Amino acid sequence: MKTEEVTPIKIEKAASSRIGKVDFDNLTFGSVFTDHMFVCDYADGSWGTPQIIPYQPLQLDPSARVFHYAQAVFEGMKAYKDDNDEIWLFRPEENFKRINKSSERMAMPVFPEDYFFEGLKTLLKLDKEWIRKGIGNSLYIRPFVIATEPSVMASPSGRYKFVIICSPAQSYYGGEVRVKIADHYSRAASGGIGYAKAAANYGAQFYPTNLAQKEGYQQVIWTDANTHEYLEEAGTMNVFFRIGDTLLTAPTNDRILDGVTRKSVIAVAEANGIDVAVRPIKVSEIMAAAKDGSLKEIFGSGTAAVINPVAGFGYKGEKFELPKIEKSYASLIKKQIVDIQYNKAEDPYGWRYKVDVE
Repeated sequence: MKTEEVTPIKIEKAASSRIGKVDFDNLTFGSVFTDHMFVCDYADGSWGTPQIIPYQPLQLDPSARVFHYAQAVFEGMKAYKDDNDEIWLFRPEENFKRINKSSERMAMPVFPEDYFFEGLKTLLKLDKEWIRKGIGNSLYIRPFVIATEPSVMASPSGRYKFVIICSPAQSYYGGEVRVKIADHYSRAASGGIGYAKAAANYGAQFYPTNLAQKEGYQQVIWTDANTHEYLEEAGTMNVFFRIGDTLLTAPTNDRILDGVTRKSVIAVAEANGIDVAVRPIKVSEIMAAAKDGSLKEIFGSGTAAVINPVAGFGYKGEKFELPKIEKSYASLIKKQIVDIQYNKAEDPYGWRYKVDVE
């Protein structure tokens, strides 16, 4: 990361904290937010002075281009507090690089690295009491960028707003998850924006996911748009399959998000001597493995849940249940990643990033 002098951040503290009104034992993911937010505006070809202000609604013109042409990208990160009240991030450099990669794909300006990290650290320092100790507790961090120029002309905006908001979180998913393998709808197409964390990618998933939920599934495993023969992602997560003792996942491309947790899962699996194959995976291969008993596990990986095991799946009317495995790859890998995130184990990969909040 850069070490040059950082533009001073203008700070306006909240008059009082809302933390006393929050039931941390009964949080709905992404519905409660901390006292402050980071904002920075882009106009006339450059980013202005970064600010931290009390959490509040944004005031936008009805003609702001984000509403009309979906120029919006975001990231998902987490902060963790260990038993000594020290605060850690997990591979934040990857999130920074990816939000700028997403912005470039949406014809939006990249954000300065020093603004990003100093803003994030200052925000976490102000709202550190919102980060609770204990495995499963964390502070979900949502950086995002939106086009704010008031105009309905179909062209890139000349103004943007970069924002970071934070939400206390517990474990994201609960209970058994069953998924439907898509055979009609697609998440993304070649040459499109599938590799970017663009808001439009996620909004387009809601309708087919709702249809799958009416059939008793919680999520969809997406297939390629051209043939629907190849497996790509699961819901809003990257997806892994275990056939025999081999862990399979699809290679990233311009349709598949280059997940931070995905990369971490691969590294941890390989460090544990697990055979990992990153290659195209056909639906027919998974169907055959399910029928002959060699399909042992399916799990998704992502920031919110880290790893989410799949209990069963369906495809074109056929349904399959996966075996319950005591020493699963999913549980082994998740524990090792979580232990690094919460500073409960050594970090041989250099992923943990300490936030000085003194």
